[in-house]
Amino acid sequence: MKKASTPAFLLCLGLFVSAQSISFTQDQIDYGTIKKGSDGKQIFKFTNTGDKPLIISNVKSSCSCSVPSWTKSPVLPGKTGEITVQYDTKNIGKFSKSVEVFSNDVTFSRKLLRIKGEVK
Repeated sequence: MKKASTPAFLLCLGLFVSAQSISFTQDQIDYGTIKKGSDGKQIFKFTNTGDKPLIISNVKSSCSCSVPSWTKSPVLPGKTGEITVQYDTKNIGKFSKSVEVFSNDVTFSRKLLRIKGEVK
């Protein structure tokens, strides 16, 4: 019985050891103080640190004032991708917004990114 369970255990272990993994260079961007009507574009860069293709299935913003776009094609192991957030700088005042990233990363299938700053 012990011999039959060993291959199954190794197979399961291999599924967790061999996988895609997302790693961001930063998970928060501080715009600082920016002028009304200025460019509100910022980029979050990430790397697939695993050994299988990484797929970003969706990116959702906490409000309609920040619009995300992202690398749609699978990101191969060791390669990089981007999530661009376009904040609407017509809104005056301080802001703190989140962007939720959904991927096939087996450990962190949901990752929360943040943007903050002040528009004057």
